[in-house]
Amino acid sequence: MLTLPNFLTLLRILAVPVFLIVVVNGDYGWGLVVFFLAGFTDSIDGAIARIFDSYSDLGASLDPVADKLILVSAFLSLGWIGAVPPWLVILTFMRDITILGGYITIYFVSKPMTVDPTFLGKLNTFNEMFTIGFALLTLARPDIPMGMINEVLWIATGITTTLSGTHYVYMGLLFYQREGAKP
Repeated sequence: MLTLPNFLTLLRILAVPVFLIVVVNGDYGWGLVVFFLAGFTDSIDGAIARIFDSYSDLGASLDPVADKLILVSAFLSLGWIGAVPPWLVILTFMRDITILGGYITIYFVSKPMTVDPTFLGKLNTFNEMFTIGFALLTLARPDIPMGMINEVLWIATGITTTLSGTHYVYMGLLFYQREGAKP
């Protein structure tokens, strides 16, 4: 059954190619609008699910996928055009690949692990969204000097990316140590 939160999550997934098209075409103002709307739907789909008790397994699976698709697409595209430094693109991409690879490895060698977002993970997502938003705003409005803000956001995002990635790896290792390999 397609609930309203799941519909909003699907809209966020469909926003990814739209976002990429407008950014690649240099329409950074529209890129900011699409990115903002994607972030807004991410906020309200969770709130709606909580208020109306409309959680679903589909939503629990699609929501983090939608988040990662828009964020990874944004970092890669903005890194490609030089609006975000390459070191931050590599760091965010490697964090997500490491977490995904660790989860897949644990899935096949142990029992499946439930992954709930941690405070550090949520803080990192918040920082990533602000970093992308300000990078897009800088591109859309080059007349507004935001160099220092962007640099502070890059550093903050780099720190939370490293800390949250390390924390998720640590949690995965603890889980594997506790649960062990499949018999």
